[in-house]
Amino acid sequence: MSSSPAAPPVDLRSLPLPYPKTERQAEFMELAERLGAVAAERAAEHDREGSFPFESVGALRASGYAALTVPEEFGGRGADPLELALAQERLARGDGSIGLGSWMHLGLIARQATTRTWPAATFEQVCRAIVERGALINSAASEPALGSPSRGGLTSTTAVRTSHGWRINGRKSWTSLAPALEWAIVMAAVEDPGHPARRANFLVPMSSPGLSIDETWDAVGMRSTGSHDIVLDDVLVPEDARLPGEEVPGVGDPRIWTVVSGAVYTGIAVAARDFAVEFARGRRPSGQQGASIAEYQAVQHRVAEMEMLILQSRSIVYGTAEAWVERPELRESIAWQVNAAKYVATNNAIRVTDLALRVVGSAGLARGLPLERYFRDVRAGLGNPPMDDIALTLIGKAALGL
Repeated sequence: MSSSPAAPPVDLRSLPLPYPKTERQAEFMELAERLGAVAAERAAEHDREGSFPFESVGALRASGYAALTVPEEFGGRGADPLELALAQERLARGDGSIGLGSWMHLGLIARQATTRTWPAATFEQVCRAIVERGALINSAASEPALGSPSRGGLTSTTAVRTSHGWRINGRKSWTSLAPALEWAIVMAAVEDPGHPARRANFLVPMSSPGLSIDETWDAVGMRSTGSHDIVLDDVLVPEDARLPGEEVPGVGDPRIWTVVSGAVYTGIAVAARDFAVEFARGRRPSGQQGASIAEYQAVQHRVAEMEMLILQSRSIVYGTAEAWVERPELRESIAWQVNAAKYVATNNAIRVTDLALRVVGSAGLARGLPLERYFRDVRAGLGNPPMDDIALTLIGKAALGL
């Protein structure tokens, strides 16, 4: 009696089923896959050097990916939260730094496309530049003494009213994509005679006289995001550079876009899982009669745990995004899941990379292999909002009805 042929191994780089469900999802995921492959080619080199991946960012800009969240009325693709999350996971699998940096640009535009709090002409100008030449924009809010801007407090960066506009002085930290940005949204404390000091945001061209980049970024993870300091020395901007703040109600609810950061870290986790699985299949210690370490039960259990963690992350990230898009009447009741999605995906990614290192063993610490980079990169998620304590507080309050 002949035995049945062995089943082919499961392709762990398969799609995050049941997606894609639409042609647009498939298109955006395929584009992100190609850009991720480009970024992966030199990701290790840029990580080791702490250099900025101009070639990867250039490919992203030339492909139109930077316009993914620009509204269709301005020539963009108007991606919804689910479409963007699906794409960003695949981009981040190639290079976490590109995944995170591009998300900051795309997320800023997505939130503004949702709320429309900026003057219409300003938003259209920025969107047209993104579509026409791949212009990039990011927020410059953080400062060492301020901590997370989400916790309130005034910045040490100041904006003083002049006869023609505003004079801005200060230093901003962690400005991701700094070497490639066309604009920065600079948070500053407004010093306006007769009014108490208060925070405000200003649209500042990176080419402004008096603005410089201080290449300070030298972190343990996400080393090629170019998250340098920017220094503003008597930078003059016109009156209309000041953007409306929180006092202006938006027309839409932007909270859902936070789930996309969870997709970025899930993408890095998938890359770590894939590497560990391929390593286990190919690693055949001489003392094991030709058997691979994939035959070890301990390895199987660790891979199983990685699979379940990734499934959890994908389920909550994509499930929350899809419910938000398709069931708008449920948004208030599922808003807590947005915070949960980021919390779960980030912490699961950290656990996945830990398990992957346990599968690979000491070899996984070698700089010549990508696993130690994945291990470092996912830990950056702990500093992305909402941070764990804030997320847990919001989730707990929702459960308690507070």
